[in-house]
Amino acid sequence: MRPVKSLDHYWNDRNPVALALYPLSLLYTAVVLLNRARHRRRNRYRPRLPVRAVIVVGNLTVGGTGKTPMVVWLCGLLKDHGYRPGVVSRGYGGQARHWPQPVTLESDPTQVGDEPVLIAIRGGCPVYVDPDRNRAARALLAAHDCDVIVADDGLQHHALQRDLEIVMVDGQRRFGNGLCLPAGPLREPPGRLDEVDFVVVNGPPRPGEQTMQLTGRMALSVRRPEQVMSLDALAGRRVHALAGIGHPPRFFDMLAAAGLEVIPHAFPDHHPYTVDEIRFDDGLPVLMTEKDAVKCRGMAGPEHWFVPVSAVPEPALASAILRAVQALDRLHSLR
Repeated sequence: MRPVKSLDHYWNDRNPVALALYPLSLLYTAVVLLNRARHRRRNRYRPRLPVRAVIVVGNLTVGGTGKTPMVVWLCGLLKDHGYRPGVVSRGYGGQARHWPQPVTLESDPTQVGDEPVLIAIRGGCPVYVDPDRNRAARALLAAHDCDVIVADDGLQHHALQRDLEIVMVDGQRRFGNGLCLPAGPLREPPGRLDEVDFVVVNGPPRPGEQTMQLTGRMALSVRRPEQVMSLDALAGRRVHALAGIGHPPRFFDMLAAAGLEVIPHAFPDHHPYTVDEIRFDDGLPVLMTEKDAVKCRGMAGPEHWFVPVSAVPEPALASAILRAVQALDRLHSLR
């Protein structure tokens, strides 16, 4: 019996399966556009959040595009220039019974989501999660003296008023067949790109886009992060590689480019790991993404390492974002 292919297998081109789903794609698009128009009308009469700027980092497609590293980089950029950022997120996969929830370095990813915990660890700023981002932002501002709100993966959460929108694009997969769900990978029609402030590509850019690279050259022990090892020390060795992210091959390719012989183990994004899934009893090192590591801290052994990656955008992007925030600050001060 042949295995059933997942739906995203058909999102790379306009094949018969994608075309058969096209009527549902049209219905989905109509709902998305109506929802966006409804929230835009409502937002005209809602008071804006009392901050200098609300910046949304999101994408048009399903799957990973480098949003989390971009949020971490953006928080660092803002802090380096005197701003006090805070992050709000949906907390995808979190099972907390009450919202909103503050996120700390010790938060349980099963309660608040894996990406918010990672942002709290790497971003060094307050993080709150709630499916209602407005409610998360109000709770964050009530508890912390923040003057910029960064919304992680909030592009389609139109109830949140925003000043700047940054859309992340995977330079390898880009927009697939260009169709909306379920016929293609798009959450919104591709014309949405014409409305955003910045389009940042994780890979080679096209005209009107800016580029970002993800770099990671060190491995840290999952159990004891103070133990650090260069990936160069593993060059030529066989390793198990775990990735429960939007596009696991990107992680595997990064390790292979560093000279490692990779045994890949791909899992769905936000996968809740079990002990049996991360232990192999063959003595080989096990490398995983930092997002996976926050979920495996309690069951990792000495063979488990994670590879943190950092976003390195082109310098022009930092300057452009700072100019935009400064312009917004002047605009709001005149009101």
